[in-house]
Amino acid sequence: MSPEVIGFSFIILGVLLIIGKWLRVSTPFLQKFFVPSSIIAGLLGLLLGPEILGKMGVELFDIGGLFPESMLEVWEELPGLLISVIFASFFLSKTIPPIKKIWRISGPQITFSHFISWGQYVLGISMAIFILTPFFDLNPAAGALLEISFVGGHGTAAGLSGTFSSVDFEEGKDLAIGLATVGVLAGVILGIILVNWGARKGKTEILNSPNDITEEQLKGIISEENQEDEPVGKKTTRSEFIETFTVHFAYIGVAIGVGYLILEGLILLEEALWVDTIELFTHLPLFPLAMVGAIIVQLLVDKCVKHKIFDTGIVNRIQGFALDLLIASAIATLSISVIGEYWVPFLLMSITAIAWNVLAFIYIAPRMMPDYWFERGIGDLGQAMGMSAAGMMLINLADPQTETPAKKSFGYKQIFLDLIVGGGIVTAASVPIIVAFGPVPALIVATVVTVGWLLLGLLYFGKKEKERT
Repeated sequence: MSPEVIGFSFIILGVLLIIGKWLRVSTPFLQKFFVPSSIIAGLLGLLLGPEILGKMGVELFDIGGLFPESMLEVWEELPGLLISVIFASFFLSKTIPPIKKIWRISGPQITFSHFISWGQYVLGISMAIFILTPFFDLNPAAGALLEISFVGGHGTAAGLSGTFSSVDFEEGKDLAIGLATVGVLAGVILGIILVNWGARKGKTEILNSPNDITEEQLKGIISEENQEDEPVGKKTTRSEFIETFTVHFAYIGVAIGVGYLILEGLILLEEALWVDTIELFTHLPLFPLAMVGAIIVQLLVDKCVKHKIFDTGIVNRIQGFALDLLIASAIATLSISVIGEYWVPFLLMSITAIAWNVLAFIYIAPRMMPDYWFERGIGDLGQAMGMSAAGMMLINLADPQTETPAKKSFGYKQIFLDLIVGGGIVTAASVPIIVAFGPVPALIVATVVTVGWLLLGLLYFGKKEKERT
């Protein structure tokens, strides 16, 4: 594939993103439900591509729609590349606090988030055993789709496309991305409804309503007078020698490289010891180990470099840029035909995951959180629907002045969540594990872990709440 095709593919993706932004700024409906511009851009790309416009008879190119096949091939590869950039950005520039401090502040949210995540495995694998495989002939690995799509989100769903292919579950990628899209939209809409409900019913300790959000926030823009209060980042190097952005991007590349070496080492170890019995690391994607690589790089920089190299704002901008491109490209290349073929199981999985998340928030979160259960739990609900950003947005709605520990706890808990589930090691390994060992042993393990997190939350943190009240 020529460099011109690759470059032009990025240009067109950028055009879709800016159109998505314009549509959001000018459409009150999209503003009201906080639909991200990247999702609008992806849906626009899907509409104008071969899956929809092409099926309607518009054939600007041989495969139908307004985009050539070579461009779609580039977009299909982007999620698998960009997910490593996103995960490598999680812990760069972050000072990892002492474990005791993290647990003291974030323990209830760590427990609740794991309970939701592992519960999605229990429900998903149960559905695969009793419904999805026997009645719809889906691969048993479909049992992992709920957690991959809803807690993991678009990045994880798209990043695991190679894993789905390696276990002969090609349709898994399209189903996962479709479920992630449903999760994000449902999470934002239901989250706003729940904030209104919590404000009216006195569930929130910091009373606030989405009706109080400014027009600027709804449109997703920052006025000129407020731009100084929202800096993109701080320079850490002299531009005449090397740009700060370049340095940060380079270190992200180093973190991904370290993760790649770890993965290759694990694959070599597996080939030497047990490859004839089971293959796990061969199917493991790079992105969770890129996060491990980032932790290693951060620790080495903290130990060996006196000058402050990293700025959190710059790292966050790189991560956000990669996420916007990933979501737009993943949705634009979604296979509607696959979802159409499996629309019944797709609908069942969507309803099951959404119902589980909402019911867990309403009935379990109040019994696990020692204080500010609504403000804490609403963020975990948003993340469990597929986006950390959605979780942060819902926390901001419920606690706009950061008067509760919800926001800080939400940030700290990622260390104990993202390394394991929500795109971490367990999420990445779940599909090959189910294929290798079978869904029943996987269900037993998931059930035991889910019950363990439930008991920890109810008996430990719940007891603290009783003592407090």
